[in-house]
Amino acid sequence: MKADAFDFELPPDRIALRPASPRDSARLLLVTPDRIADHLVTDLPQLLRRGDVLIFNDTRVIPAQLEGRRRNARIGATLHKREGPRAWRAFVRNAKRLGDGDEVDFGSGVAAIASERAADGSFLLTFAGEEPVELLLERAGRMPLPPYIAGKRPADARDRDDYQTMFAREEGAVAAPTAALHFTPRLMDVLGAAGIGHEMLTLHVGAGTFLPVKAEDTSDHVMHAEWGRIDDATTGRLNAARAAGGRLVAVGTTSLRLLESAAGEDGMVRPFEGDTAIFITPGYRFRAIDGLITNFHLPRSTLFMLVSALMGLERMHAAYAHAITAGYRFYSYGDASLLLPDGRP
Repeated sequence: MKADAFDFELPPDRIALRPASPRDSARLLLVTPDRIADHLVTDLPQLLRRGDVLIFNDTRVIPAQLEGRRRNARIGATLHKREGPRAWRAFVRNAKRLGDGDEVDFGSGVAAIASERAADGSFLLTFAGEEPVELLLERAGRMPLPPYIAGKRPADARDRDDYQTMFAREEGAVAAPTAALHFTPRLMDVLGAAGIGHEMLTLHVGAGTFLPVKAEDTSDHVMHAEWGRIDDATTGRLNAARAAGGRLVAVGTTSLRLLESAAGEDGMVRPFEGDTAIFITPGYRFRAIDGLITNFHLPRSTLFMLVSALMGLERMHAAYAHAITAGYRFYSYGDASLLLPDGRP
């Protein structure tokens, strides 16, 4: 398909720079094949059914934004995928001033050697010393806010908490699974009391999630890879819940992408560990999920293409037009949507 079919105009004032407070007070747009309705995230227990299962991503965002110097040149780096115990693939700002074998000093006793420049301009950064890289990043790194937020304000101390979900446990993401930012312990208690279950998987979200689709046709876009894992016990419970008539509702496109990567043609979810570069566009047949909770995404992005594959392109353009007119807040710190292709809340 032509990438410009997924374009739309978004007023800049619709981009949220801070999350809702409390988190579960955010707005929620219900979208089915025949209904678009305004709700709040706290309405989820009434919009889902007993026996449904929400699937969350328990990845934890690391302070992956680094600012350093190579001699007199300023070098910015955003880590996006771990390649070894001390090595990360990173997008680099001012990359023309960096070559293979150059050392970048990020301050606070943190330095890395650049190598293996890729066609996309990224480098492999291998950190010096013996301290765990996680400790080095805590000293020298900043939370990697998405570019549409970072371009309007710098990251601050609040973002250390705001850009982390309540489920964050497995360190390795450089972007948050933002749909889960809306959940609170209070909401989880109410969902549980309503008979709505939940499960966890891990997908370490990479910075490539923010890359626009520059190709004119979606078939020419090269998707970024991300590492994920879903274990045998979890897949067994998910398959049993679905067999009993429950719906599997992914919380976030990251959870959805891993579930679909782990599913067979028979719709059964199987254990998975490794990289996935699944790219979901209209025409894709969903196998593992029955619904999706997700935020509002960028024009021409792979994520807007994904939700259009789930609900239909025309339907999602209508939903986004409603959200813009009704004043919904967009992107990572914005409001949420509940997409149910079966049309039955």
